[in-house]
Amino acid sequence: MNFSMNIHPLDATIVVLYLLAVLVFGLWVGRGQRTSADYFLGGRSLPWGALLLSIVATETSTVTFLSLPGIPAAVNGNLTFLQIAIGYIVGRLLIIQVLLPIYFRSENFTAYEVLESRFGKLSRRLTSILFLFTRNLSDALRLFLTALVLQIVLGLDLTTSVILLGLITVIYTLVGGARSVIWNDSIQFVIYMLGAGAAFTIIIMNMPGGLPGLLQFADETNKFRLFDFDFSLTKPSMTFWSGLVGGAFLTAATHGTDQLMVQRYLSAKNQRDAALSLGFSGLIVFLQFAVFLTMGIALAGFFTQMSGSNPLTDGHGDRLFAFFIVNYMPVGLAGLTLAAVFAAAMSTLSSSLNSSATALINDIWLPMRRREVSQPLQLRAGRIATASFGLLQITIASLVGTIGTTESTVFNVLKIAGFASGPVLGLFLLAVASQRVKQPAALMGFVIGVAGLSMVALGTDLYWPWYAAVGSLITWGAGGLIQLLTPADLSAVNSPAKNHLQ
Repeated sequence: MNFSMNIHPLDATIVVLYLLAVLVFGLWVGRGQRTSADYFLGGRSLPWGALLLSIVATETSTVTFLSLPGIPAAVNGNLTFLQIAIGYIVGRLLIIQVLLPIYFRSENFTAYEVLESRFGKLSRRLTSILFLFTRNLSDALRLFLTALVLQIVLGLDLTTSVILLGLITVIYTLVGGARSVIWNDSIQFVIYMLGAGAAFTIIIMNMPGGLPGLLQFADETNKFRLFDFDFSLTKPSMTFWSGLVGGAFLTAATHGTDQLMVQRYLSAKNQRDAALSLGFSGLIVFLQFAVFLTMGIALAGFFTQMSGSNPLTDGHGDRLFAFFIVNYMPVGLAGLTLAAVFAAAMSTLSSSLNSSATALINDIWLPMRRREVSQPLQLRAGRIATASFGLLQITIASLVGTIGTTESTVFNVLKIAGFASGPVLGLFLLAVASQRVKQPAALMGFVIGVAGLSMVALGTDLYWPWYAAVGSLITWGAGGLIQLLTPADLSAVNSPAKNHLQ
């Protein structure tokens, strides 16, 4: 598929102005920080509406924005992928009922403080380190994918594109902290949804037969099929049960135990506001998925009825939307839509940097300090950590560009999320629902959970939405069984003196 083009100066100007506006706005809104709570959690005073949009924008990366329309556009594709969004709603409701009350019992900075209060310091440090490793690696790849688009738009070489996009995100995140990240996320959500709406309108206007033609095409190809009640665990497409159960476990893991999301709840004024932002975000994500999937159907109808180059025949459905933006969007709207691509990317990257700095300082650095650390020093350490993670992600993204790779699809992104976070959810289940389990048994259960999930993923055809459920349940069951078989005099080892979850 050929993405080369001579971008119109107006579109290039829109993209550049947008990047500059993001930087200026982030610096302005994040001014006036005095404490670590200001920097890492926005002073615990951010409105729930902004947190809601930030949650949605953070989980909408460039990969999601560009590749989701390719799912229904593919041969035999339809709307069944939307079933996973039902599970996302259920998972959020479970988090609101089970985990949010625990996070708000004390003034936590990270999700992993809960594990220390229940098991001990080692559990907190290991899970935080795992978060730092997986988060920075995966978001460096997202930075690389977004830089590919910037390379096309501005005609820069790939390394320069990575550095430019990375530095803009690093600067406003470093200076503005959580307040800058969350308010920028809110603006970026509006930008990328406007871009998606503009693209959808252009598709319909240029499609032979217009909206009636699209509806006829979708009906003839069964594109509007939504539900599949097949009970198979290995069917390589979304079913109602894999969407409902697998999606609920996946969301419970990614939104209930991952610092990237938990940090947003802890930035709310109170537990009620956090619950409102998380609960309504599930409905917004459902509608957002519906928009992008419907756009995929429109793209399939558009290219099927258009003469000339047809990307549907090239086996690159996950790049279908990008192909349309580059080759068919009119001047001005192309710039807006490309700015939307960068909005989706920068919301995820800035959240990654801020949450990584929060985890490093509060879970690793401060607990190792023997003396109390002043607020100015904590602020300085937080900014140094933010800059360091930014440089790390820029370096990894640049190396990926040098080595060469292929763009991931939304399936691969969610598969990795389920694989990485499922066993961590199992640890939280042991902390919340298995009061007799101590740290040694819990950590051994976690290791068994990772090993067991690896065997299942590599040795079976289990469909990826089940990964988070399998990983968490193996960890939970193994930890409980090991504790049951552990002699009483050993079970108290590494147990915290006080259990804040009881």
